[in-house]
Amino acid sequence: MPTPPSVSLPIRRLTLRDLSACADLSEDRGWSREEHKWGFLLSAGKGYGIDDPDGGLVSACVVTEYGPQEQPTLGAIGMVLVAKRHARQGVGRRLMRHVVSAMGSTPLTLHATSYGLPLYEELGFKVTGRVEMLHGHFVPGAGGPETGVFTRTATARDLPALLRLDEGVFGADRTHIVARLPAFADQLRVAEEDGRIVGYAAAWPNTDTHVVGPLIARDTLVAKALIASLAAHTDRSLRTDIDVRHEELLAWAKARGLASITFNAVMTYGSTDLPGDWTRRFAPVTVAAG
Repeated sequence: MPTPPSVSLPIRRLTLRDLSACADLSEDRGWSREEHKWGFLLSAGKGYGIDDPDGGLVSACVVTEYGPQEQPTLGAIGMVLVAKRHARQGVGRRLMRHVVSAMGSTPLTLHATSYGLPLYEELGFKVTGRVEMLHGHFVPGAGGPETGVFTRTATARDLPALLRLDEGVFGADRTHIVARLPAFADQLRVAEEDGRIVGYAAAWPNTDTHVVGPLIARDTLVAKALIASLAAHTDRSLRTDIDVRHEELLAWAKARGLASITFNAVMTYGSTDLPGDWTRRFAPVTVAAG
């Protein structure tokens, strides 16, 4: 019996049992396997994929929903991948159309590379912003502007305050993300002033780097202090994705040793902008989940 064309194969929901197959797909496209991140996304969000009759996955993506379960405020799409031997056959377009349809009236967002941008525009997504990816070994500046803000390791007692702060900044409930950070991240730190938490940030492992995200802060000074405190507790290089509107933070991070790697477009569907307060939202937990 001839193998059906990949564009006609059924789409199904992925589970944590598909973790190895998702990691294989990342590797097939020249990415690192990122099993740690895949596990986080598949447990916190909804995975969609197409099985390859010869084994593994033809394609996969993950949608992370925020807000009320019955009517999410936002859905973030990420990790959209198609195996090399099935590329340019319309598989990615079909999977994306399926996800958009499954999400109904829920506004959607994603971070697009220049490679994926034309497809997303064809599907009706609009560019509403940009993030700049930085990477490098952080070099602390003696007496630098990040001093004077108290930071410490987060504790279980901080969770209610973190959830309130995060929802106010992000514009939607992210309990299923924030509550998973202590297990997902190697570090979770808060900035505190007069006993009140004014920012928090995590650093989670991805291959040989620590990714800084999410980064939520009252202002740029607090954001600097959180990054510096995370850097002080790791020997790994740092990577983060900062909203380009935060020009002061970007200039400071580059002066501290982080170099610009690339830019990604922030795109939305069904909404002209993201909810929440962008002035206090400096970096996503990962570009795959917003």
